[in-house]
Amino acid sequence: MSTKFAENTILVVDDDPTGREVLYGLLTVDGYHVELAQSGTEALQKANTTTDLILLDVMMPDIDGFEVCRQLRQNPDLAEVPIIMLTALDDRDSLLEGIEAGADDFLSKPFDRQELRARVRTITRLNRFRRLVTERNKFQWVIDHADEGYLIIDNSGDIQYANRQARMYLNLPTDPNAPITQPFQTIVKEHFRREPKAAWDTKQILSPSSKQSPPRYLVRPETDTAHAFWLQVDFLPTSSALAAHPTDWIIRLRDVTTKMLLQRDMWQFQAMISHKLRTPLVPVVGTANLLASEIENFSKEEVSLLAQRAIDDVARLHETVEDIVRFTDITRQAPITQMQGMPVTRIEPMLHSLSKTLKIDSITVSGNGLTTNTTVAVPAETLNIVFQEILQNSKKFHPKNTPNIAITIIANADTVNVKFADDGVSLSPEQLKYIWTPYYQGEKFFTGESSGIGLGLPMVASLVWSINGDCLAYNRDPAPGVVIELRLPTKKQQRGE
Repeated sequence: MSTKFAENTILVVDDDPTGREVLYGLLTVDGYHVELAQSGTEALQKANTTTDLILLDVMMPDIDGFEVCRQLRQNPDLAEVPIIMLTALDDRDSLLEGIEAGADDFLSKPFDRQELRARVRTITRLNRFRRLVTERNKFQWVIDHADEGYLIIDNSGDIQYANRQARMYLNLPTDPNAPITQPFQTIVKEHFRREPKAAWDTKQILSPSSKQSPPRYLVRPETDTAHAFWLQVDFLPTSSALAAHPTDWIIRLRDVTTKMLLQRDMWQFQAMISHKLRTPLVPVVGTANLLASEIENFSKEEVSLLAQRAIDDVARLHETVEDIVRFTDITRQAPITQMQGMPVTRIEPMLHSLSKTLKIDSITVSGNGLTTNTTVAVPAETLNIVFQEILQNSKKFHPKNTPNIAITIIANADTVNVKFADDGVSLSPEQLKYIWTPYYQGEKFFTGESSGIGLGLPMVASLVWSINGDCLAYNRDPAPGVVIELRLPTKKQQRGE
């Protein structure tokens, strides 16, 4: 039973039709793809980068095999194609000339068929291996000089390879030959937060379906002098030439810090506008409409009074816009933790003010945070946006848009835990798993694709993760509804006291 090598192409060069037919029959039976040339000129025309081996007769009328071999070796694209010379010449000078021309092997005519098949099989295998090594070296050069980090891990999570950028991201030895003794998960756990936590289960990552899982991030929380650092982590099963085994996994590490900060800034800006501009805009528009439609019916004093009211409202609007611009400028230039935090005792009045603005009639606030002197390491403007998003979600996803929300504030030495428990609908395990994932449309399962979805809670999570806090989501038990829990660091924790 013959071995098949359908991926190999062999060029047979012989001016003798019988010789060409014999070689064609021998090689095609073994599964090779065979091209035929009846002269040296035709051989030079047909040889190309897909040719795996050339069987080249020496004695030909136009250009002999030695000259064909020399010209092939002068072509950079064909210089490494293996050449077996078929010759009836067995003198020493002919063999030396063939070697000097660049031949890899010789077979004397008439040749033994089994010997020919064995020689061809050996050389094509070696050539395939050479090409794999060449492609691997090219690929590795590209990866080594890439701006993104790349690693190869096995199914046990051990790192088999890490390029220069990955070693820098993960604080590994810069020497590419230095061994990496710790598993990937252990290394990233030492230097980063792994978020969302549910997506970082080892069994889930190293499974065929993991490429369809939500994005995974490595987050280095911000400090008083630096913004948070974000890496997006993508897992891909591979049988690439760079991988030693088909079960290896390629990991790509992409720096998405700029993207995450920009996305967060946009979300904060939009949230602030929707909340802060609404209040001063309504009376401005109302006064202007009143003056435009009824000015003839007003006395001079009444017109003056309305105009002054409009001026006051515009001044309030201007002050609000300045507050928004000032806040967004500060957040772009400095980490959140570098800005002034907020006393926990201010959270309760902030929540009541938001509930009034959002027209949520029933909220209760309890816990030791109502009287503590702890300061949370988040500025008031940011907390206002975060709380607004959570309260809006509770109302939007409540079956009647009339949630009862129980809020608990527990202040500890290192963290302040704020829990929002509503009486809306409970979520499925999948919805809870993906609730912090950008653009995950969990609401389509029970409200029919509400508008304005996608970034709210994920942006809350990204902000909280950035400052070394935590976000949790779980169903209210035993009553229906969802609990959103924020674990926010205190100023004491941020200073490392």
